[in-house]
Amino acid sequence: MMISLEKLTRKNIWNLAPYSCARNEFSGTTAKVFLDANENPYGGPYNRYPDPLQLKLKSMIEKVKGIPTDYTFLGNGSDEAIDLVYRCFCEPKEDNVVAIEPTYGMYKVCADINDVEYRPVLLDENFQITAKALLSECDSHTKVIWICSPNNPTGNDINREEIVKVLESFDGIVVVDEAYSDFSHKRPLRFELPRYPNLIVLNTLSKAWASAAIRLGMAFASPEIINIFNKVKYPYNVNLLTQEQAMKILSDPYEVDRWIQLITNERSRMIEAFQSLSICEKVYPTDANFFLAKVTNAQSIYEYLVKQGVIVRNRTRVQLCKDCLRITVGNRNENAELLGALRQYK
Repeated sequence: MMISLEKLTRKNIWNLAPYSCARNEFSGTTAKVFLDANENPYGGPYNRYPDPLQLKLKSMIEKVKGIPTDYTFLGNGSDEAIDLVYRCFCEPKEDNVVAIEPTYGMYKVCADINDVEYRPVLLDENFQITAKALLSECDSHTKVIWICSPNNPTGNDINREEIVKVLESFDGIVVVDEAYSDFSHKRPLRFELPRYPNLIVLNTLSKAWASAAIRLGMAFASPEIINIFNKVKYPYNVNLLTQEQAMKILSDPYEVDRWIQLITNERSRMIEAFQSLSICEKVYPTDANFFLAKVTNAQSIYEYLVKQGVIVRNRTRVQLCKDCLRITVGNRNENAELLGALRQYK
């Protein structure tokens, strides 16, 4: 049972009187003269500050993602939402967080930046975790548990039953990062938000939606948590160019569905081809747009590929990933370049 949000939130944040920008104070639709924000009247439309709450964009996201606007926070990439979790809920030098290991590196980086203890819990040989293992690392100062599913760099979905056990047993915040969920057949956890007031689900336009350059991340959570995020975020954290491009890509979800099908089909073909290479020892199961492969000598192969102008991710220094390369599924030509280069490796 989740403890009260007031007790979970840092006292100074709970009591914070947020900055009220000019566009926050105006919510009407009939105004035609804007003399409130000290803007230059020339050079429209980018002379005006953007909507600080991105309501038009959130309305489009609601239609595509099926989540109401008051359950939605938008940020400068998912990394902004990750950082806000620490800034809103974790007292520096006092609180701690628990996370699976290996996983996305920004959870730890943001913990270090915010001076919050980070407690990693190793996955098993199948890159899975139990609720018991995660909860055993928690104490009275544990505010957050981080779970990435599908996980990065391992690629696999984390067992849903174990995530649910964590949600039902832990009285703090549980963040499930579903950046790669569009490539998985599992039902996204964002649809379970009404059942779990302690759940935050992260999404992004950087992966399936082919919009990494515009830096738009999403956090879905209870309206109470979203309101806390909105108190702390910078006033105009998502610029108008990003909002416009996001609305453009969201207007054609069927094209994105086509890309996802192409990528998942190519993923299957790539894994089969990669397994036939002499350098390949194992390809781990994946539910993402990449796969993790154990090879004969990751460092040597990585350096060879760089010289061939082919860039993959060397994960050999990551726990449980010795001699592993993480390979993004590209288009057919890019994948052929990689496979061709590896067939020439000696």
